[in-house]
Amino acid sequence: MALGVLNNISALYAENSLNNTNNSLQQVLQQLSSGSQINSGSDDAAGLSLINGLQANSTALTQSSTNAAEGVGLLQVADGALSQVTNLLNRAVTLATETANGTLNTTQEAAANQEYQSILSEVNDIGSTTTYNSQQVFTGAAAGTNIYTGDSSTAGSSIDNLYFAPLSSTTVGDSGGTVVQSSSGQFVDLSLAATSVLTTAAQASDTVTGNLVFTITNPDATTSTITTTATTVSGLISEINKDGIAGVTASLTTAGAVGDPAGATTALADTGILISNTNGSVAIADGTLLDTTTAEAATSLFASTKATETISYQRGANEATSDLAATDLTSQGNAQTALTTLNAAISNVAAQRGYLGAQVNTLDAVSQVVNTQQENITSAQNAVQATDYAAATTALSKYEILSQTGISALAQANSIQQEVTKLLQ
Repeated sequence: MALGVLNNISALYAENSLNNTNNSLQQVLQQLSSGSQINSGSDDAAGLSLINGLQANSTALTQSSTNAAEGVGLLQVADGALSQVTNLLNRAVTLATETANGTLNTTQEAAANQEYQSILSEVNDIGSTTTYNSQQVFTGAAAGTNIYTGDSSTAGSSIDNLYFAPLSSTTVGDSGGTVVQSSSGQFVDLSLAATSVLTTAAQASDTVTGNLVFTITNPDATTSTITTTATTVSGLISEINKDGIAGVTASLTTAGAVGDPAGATTALADTGILISNTNGSVAIADGTLLDTTTAEAATSLFASTKATETISYQRGANEATSDLAATDLTSQGNAQTALTTLNAAISNVAAQRGYLGAQVNTLDAVSQVVNTQQENITSAQNAVQATDYAAATTALSKYEILSQTGISALAQANSIQQEVTKLLQ
């Protein structure tokens, strides 16, 4: 090899090696200081994606546990109120039994009836003033209260729809309903083409014409209809969710996610509205709903079992409540009639409390599952992300030594190059 000074190849080798060593040393120091072995996409792109997904799952599950606890709190408030109603009804039974005996005079019957009417007024008061988070509990709203738990994905989520029957002297207790669980629904394919698969998928901002029609069969066999009026996809989803139809919710998703098979005019990437419908009393029809933004020619409703898993209370045809408002204790006969109604009321309140207690147990079980899942996901995230300090400290020693030797090597390379000047002396 010729001896020259134009390029110091040895110094270049030493410099490159020293730079690589310093980069590795900085990475190890970052891992040691942060506790995470993946701090950027350059460290491990696939690992970072996995970690971010697991973090989202863990965060959602942590909040889900809180959601379940809040649901239990709501149920306990309602159960506590109904417990007091039962106590009041038992006192009413005592008064009615006393009046029915025939040993009281007119003045005493009037006094007993006055206390009885006060009891009914207190039942009304409990029904109207029992609140949770400043919201009335016993509203009787058909939509109920949704308690959401899950890991932020549709497949890993569930809803416990809590129903609180109205409470007043005319409507005491609730029995005859059933609890159902379902993940059924219908998918409105807004990207379905008339002759071939569309290349542009529907989006939330798209405009729509037409509507969806919801026909609800009531417990008394009558029907009611709700027809949507929104003119955008996002507005349509919002309207469906705000309509408060029991067991019905809507979200934007894809045909593949709901199990809709691809065909000559459909693709797994087709987007549309998934309508969760766990209520067997609700029928959904496509009222010529069209996505005008994609110039899509036809829509269709596809059955799906990929909707959010939902537990809900379905009111039955034989659903029973008790009307105490028309009863009084002004006579023996009226007192005996009141006793029959009071016994039914106590039974209906017990049935309602049984439903609420079952939902407390359900949410407690859900909370335990969520907590276990969150623990395992955090463990999996830790295994991928956490710094192995034994390996990292070993690498630190290695790169510190290499850094020192690299600096020495670079100094030697520069020193050797200077020896050429002795040939010129």
